[in-house]
Amino acid sequence: MKQFKKIESTAIPLPIENIDTDQIIPARFLKATDKKGFGKNLFRDWRFHKDGSVNREFVLNDSAYSGEILIAGTNFGCGSSREHAAWSIGDYGIKVVISSFFADIFKGNALNNGILPVQVSEEYLQILFKAIKENPQTKIQVDLENQKVTLKETEQTETFEINPYKKLCLINGYDDIDYLLSIKDKIETFEENRV
Repeated sequence: MKQFKKIESTAIPLPIENIDTDQIIPARFLKATDKKGFGKNLFRDWRFHKDGSVNREFVLNDSAYSGEILIAGTNFGCGSSREHAAWSIGDYGIKVVISSFFADIFKGNALNNGILPVQVSEEYLQILFKAIKENPQTKIQVDLENQKVTLKETEQTETFEINPYKKLCLINGYDDIDYLLSIKDKIETFEENRV
């Protein structure tokens, strides 16, 4: 995984509640086991009409909005436990998802795939949505080391929680195996001193 410490980006607003993993990546696209290529089908049934034509009204098809941050309504990632949902978000180029609530399994899958799920209050979420609607070029800064989200226009900030182990892994670009390798000397010392 790539190291993640701080990101400042414009954002894509998706103020829809209860977005489940089948909406994020429909089941019919789960045939591959390689993480690459899933981004093209992110929100497939919302991005395209049934005849395959582009849905110009969907936010990912609106050139006014772009960036590495997705801001979504509450209860993001509910439904099935498919890891492909995180794969599709990451492959599309999104590094942070901000919401007021995440499904636990999605949150774990996101963290394991280098995507930071940032849970904020519902009030702060609405402030972000309003700012982006008024100015799509609004920048948001996500500072993982200090666990803060900042709306750069107004410097309105909110802190967020994250599992300390997952924070360490993201900051260092570790997956679980990389972490174990980083403490290999300590493990070997422990094993040598075991009775």
